[in-house]
Amino acid sequence: MFLSAKNKIFVTQIINLCKMIKNITEKIVYIGVDDTDIDLFESQYVVPNGVAYNSYVILDEKVAVMDTVDLRKADEWLENLKTALAGRKPDYLVVQHLEPDHAGTIARVMAEYPDMEVVASDKAVKMLPNFFSDTAFEGRTRGVKEGDTLPLGERTLHFAMAPMVHWPEVMVSYESFDKVLFSADGFGKFGALSCNEDWTDEARRYYINICGKYGAPVQALLKKAATLDIAIICPTHGPVLTENLGYYIGLYDKWSKYEPETEGVVVAFASIHGNTAQTARKFAEILKAKGAENVIVHDLSRCDMSKAVEDAFRYSRLVVAAASYDSDVFPPMHDFLHHLAIKNFSKRRIGIIENGSWAPTAGKAMRKIIDTFKDVSVAESMVTIMSTLKPSDIPALERLADEVLA
Repeated sequence: MFLSAKNKIFVTQIINLCKMIKNITEKIVYIGVDDTDIDLFESQYVVPNGVAYNSYVILDEKVAVMDTVDLRKADEWLENLKTALAGRKPDYLVVQHLEPDHAGTIARVMAEYPDMEVVASDKAVKMLPNFFSDTAFEGRTRGVKEGDTLPLGERTLHFAMAPMVHWPEVMVSYESFDKVLFSADGFGKFGALSCNEDWTDEARRYYINICGKYGAPVQALLKKAATLDIAIICPTHGPVLTENLGYYIGLYDKWSKYEPETEGVVVAFASIHGNTAQTARKFAEILKAKGAENVIVHDLSRCDMSKAVEDAFRYSRLVVAAASYDSDVFPPMHDFLHHLAIKNFSKRRIGIIENGSWAPTAGKAMRKIIDTFKDVSVAESMVTIMSTLKPSDIPALERLADEVLA
């Protein structure tokens, strides 16, 4: 049997639809969508394997839809929802987070199902008109607070507030019959579900860059989660987690405490003409010669900034090397340190290498930002390179390596 190009496209769409609609439990169905066309998540994070916008529907005596998706994928998601409903109509739309990648389709689904009630935190209910000024919410919303419940029949949703994980209106939902935690952005990752990749690296990059600033609120949420009997975690990005949940929760605990995950040294450099790059790479060789097992080098002018930030948080030590520029520091390094500062970088050992041809200023500029970090230890032996690396500079690099590794 031969299919026309048009029919082949149709068959592919049907196959993809079947892949995306799947049962999590007997009555909980995944209806999310993959976005493999997006290049930058939040217009700044490179996502080579796209991203998943997760949504779920609970089909009990009452029907609850758990979050929507980005407006980019509204048509596909609405088809998934209709297929999963199989002729039924939703009673509730539970909105756990108002960021547009999860809430972008609220107005459209409300128009599609005019009898459906929107359930969200009190703060989210107040914020809804900010995003949907042309939608009439009066009489169609229910604000909930910590400990409130929503009976669906055999199943009941229990709501826990999660402010600043990572917006102030966020809440999570626990379904007690199937022991499912709908965790909003918690435990999410970059990458479409159609991409088979390891969870940890892209989940770490997602957490550090999206939620990294909010370690204390994440810790508060983990304490709430510790009181629950959780068998399944359903995040709004990334795969549903059903096994070895202690591993994922343990990483979140470590990340949100800002504790190093792995022993090692990140050498991040910002070089104008290549001389600082040569120095940084030589320093990495010295570290390895002294027994450092994990030495990761990032060229901040060319690398994915979110990956450099992720690695800085992952490893226990950081060395920054930069050229002086306009009586300050070369901008890629300033950008990197700024990213670390706004994500509450802490609990690390830091070394500094500066380069300058007549009046080195990079070291002082970097130290000014580093001094805003909490609970860091800065090596006393800052190394100054004058234009190019010379044999006479090697002993200073050796001393810095000893301090960093001490």
